Amino acid sequence: MHEKTVHVLWGYFLLWNLHIASSQTVHPGIKARATQRALDYGVQAGREIIEQMVKERKIPDLKGNESLEFLKIDYVNYNFSNIKINAFSFPNTSLAFVPGVGIKVLTNHGTTNISTDWEVKSPLFQDTGGADLFLSGVYFTGVLILARNDFGQPTVKLQDCYAQVSHAQVSFSGELKVLYNSFAEPMEKPILRNLNEILCPIITSEVEALNANLSVLEVLTKIDNYTLLDYSLISSPEITENYLDLNLKGVFYPLENLTDPPFSPVPIVLPERSDSMLYIGLSKYFFKSASFAYFTAGAFNVTLSTKEISSHLIPNSQGLGSMLSRLAEIYILSQPLMVRIMATEPPVISLLPGNFTLDIPASIIILTQAENSTAETIVSMDFVASTSVGLVILGQRLICSLSLNRFRLSLPESSRGSIEVLRFENILSSIIHFGVLPLANAKLQQGFPLPHPHKISFVNSDVEVLEDLLLISTNLKYETSLKQPPSFPGWADLNLISRQLSGKPAP
Repeated sequence: MHEKTVHVLWGYFLLWNLHIASSQTVHPGIKARATQRALDYGVQAGREIIEQMVKERKIPDLKGNESLEFLKIDYVNYNFSNIKINAFSFPNTSLAFVPGVGIKVLTNHGTTNISTDWEVKSPLFQDTGGADLFLSGVYFTGVLILARNDFGQPTVKLQDCYAQVSHAQVSFSGELKVLYNSFAEPMEKPILRNLNEILCPIITSEVEALNANLSVLEVLTKIDNYTLLDYSLISSPEITENYLDLNLKGVFYPLENLTDPPFSPVPIVLPERSDSMLYIGLSKYFFKSASFAYFTAGAFNVTLSTKEISSHLIPNSQGLGSMLSRLAEIYILSQPLMVRIMATEPPVISLLPGNFTLDIPASIIILTQAENSTAETIVSMDFVASTSVGLVILGQRLICSLSLNRFRLSLPESSRGSIEVLRFENILSSIIHFGVLPLANAKLQQGFPLPHPHKISFVNSDVEVLEDLLLISTNLKYETSLKQPPSFPGWADLNLISRQLSGKPAP
């Protein structure tokens, strides 16, 4: 009996631990996937980046001393300065995923041309001049370990570094170049030895400098006067044989409240594709958190006067100019109108294959205010505006457009047959369809910037709506002339519509 009780208790203990582990699982709001095609392009872009870097980077002087036994000289102090890499070639370079570890870098049969000024001092003589150094048989291999720190920023570390130059050929210039070139060959061995000793420390130092830059990346960004966006890494990159996945938190917060929304993300499953270099999955949770954050911050509330509404109606829509007067006629009003629209709940996001919709539950209050008197509510009722969201990628921006599917007042069925109600519903629907949405779309055409590394642009991009997921597929292009800094999606434009209508300045 005692043994049976122990087994039961152990079973409960294991089930409890499984429950705790599952309840602590954190899923991303954004998942970005780099494929082998991205690594292959990285080899090509890497050459351009290194070429640009060596033009801008000052190479430190190389100092030391050597004994020249073939000249019976105990020591020579040397200093190579003004070192410039004039040309290089790494024809056999590859990047490959190492599952669960990182990215392996391999290059061999590389060549480099270097020019430098030199100065030598010894007990017997001292001299200065110039020299050209040709390096061949350059070999390097190492593994870039990718992880995250406690703040959700990416980290990179070089592991298993091995670098070697097989051959060096020195050609001196100057008045005594014939003399120096006559014993250049014996000098090549110490040059190679010293060079091979410092290559891995130099490369490691460059990786550490990159890691230092990554450690100051902002992962919590203010989008506008309403929200913040957290795109910190929630886990270290997931690396398989064919791709690398970055799991980003991808959640919006109201500006003054960093509490997670009252709903949880679900796992993001990206389709098994490899035709594009990069895939970015924006989950339903990402959009729901934006909707909730903006709603909580009051971004969807706006009050418009008759004059403001009239000034923003699209003039080429027939009958729209007389709608406000018709509206006034219904309620027999002679005073100026004010319309107050307030979202009653966060807009409802729906992502189904090929269909992205946004349902906005709100209330509309029509008020009248005579001069020197308080506002008086004439009518107040709830409605739901259902819109379709069209999407396209232009450059590095996600362009959205809204179209009205349905406008419906929230009324008892017994009241819906009223001619007056139907007339009122049609008027409001027309104002939203012909007046508000075109204005909103004009703002949305500015687009929202998508995350992209510095000087990397998106090409041949595509947007696809899947179930509970917006999938962006894109290739990449490195452009040395691209001067804008790295960016992450900015949704500040979402609140510009209400600000323009209410006459408030944009942030």
